[in-house]
Amino acid sequence: MRLAGRMGRLGTETAFEVLVRAKALEARGRDVVHLEIGEPDFATPAAVVEAGCDALREGWTHYGPANGQPDLREAIAAYLNGSRGTAYDPAQIVVTPGGKPVMFFVIMALLEAGDEAIYPDPGFPIYRSMIDFVGARAVPIPLREERAFGLDVDELAGLITPRTRLLILNSPANPTGGVLTRDEIAAIAELAVRHDLVVLADEIYAEILYEGEHVSIATMPGMAERTVLLDGFSKTYAMTGWRLGYGAMPLPLAEQIAKLMVNSVSCTSSAVQRAGIAALTGPQDEARAMVAAFRRRRDLIVDGLNAIPGVSCLRPAGAFYVFPNITGTGMTSKAFADTLLEEHGVAALAGTAFGDQGEGYLRLSYANSEENLKKALERIGAAAGATAAVG
Repeated sequence: MRLAGRMGRLGTETAFEVLVRAKALEARGRDVVHLEIGEPDFATPAAVVEAGCDALREGWTHYGPANGQPDLREAIAAYLNGSRGTAYDPAQIVVTPGGKPVMFFVIMALLEAGDEAIYPDPGFPIYRSMIDFVGARAVPIPLREERAFGLDVDELAGLITPRTRLLILNSPANPTGGVLTRDEIAAIAELAVRHDLVVLADEIYAEILYEGEHVSIATMPGMAERTVLLDGFSKTYAMTGWRLGYGAMPLPLAEQIAKLMVNSVSCTSSAVQRAGIAALTGPQDEARAMVAAFRRRRDLIVDGLNAIPGVSCLRPAGAFYVFPNITGTGMTSKAFADTLLEEHGVAALAGTAFGDQGEGYLRLSYANSEENLKKALERIGAAAGATAAVG
């Protein structure tokens, strides 16, 4: 079978590949601590689960509107307007089966061959994968440790050309946990307006914030008409397997994205959308407790990593990842990640899974128990010590 050439440009998400390798080791009797997958280890809140079950019993098992059920879109608009300071109408919301379709559809709708899109490096790998897939040129904006993994606005300005159509932002960020400041967001917005750029603002971790404030670029002057705000339920409500996300965007684009929904998946699960309404409008105690637990885990793993010779780690302000610098071990990111998995039973991701700027780093998800995090730290320390001894 001859595949279309574009398939050769399609990337992947390394976390799932490492998960498969880790599961194979476990099947052979090895004990593995999983720090590779970016999903909360908590259960979906009970009230949300009950709402989903009730929806199935009540017959929410059929097709629905391509852009999402009206009452869920109303709830999303109300949530965003109340929490982010936006002014969305429900008609500007498109509900999708997870957050990735928003990336997929927006990039397909906006970029043609020869267009340029700027994306964060290190950053979520699907950004570059989809830019490459549609034949556009992917232009990385480096996120550097010395700037707490924020971006240099002057450097960003230097990357913009007459072909630049799209800028992708992610704050709080995967894989670094970095958070853009209000001043940085304002400066980026000014560039976007000046150069007539669309911004895809991935805000999936907006509610998982430990310090500072979450600022949506959609609230900046001139940005409501040029921003696609991506969010969803996976991270905030531990609903990764439910597949429920959404984009908030200018109405003309929302109408086109709804067409892409019709042509691809028809609609998002009706019963899952009822659970989404319960998540947004019901008690938030379990979601807040999850963030409090993540904060404790963050402090535990950062302090533990900084106590390991050859390893240093910034304290992230959001999300549930750390991005430790392992250059002091003398190993490449891939070699150290492989050693951790195969010889020490810790599943981690090489920083290069998130772009060239990730060399010298690992990504560790601390969405695991404190007991397992302590075990992982002991094993990482042993791996770093063994590396130092060899060196």
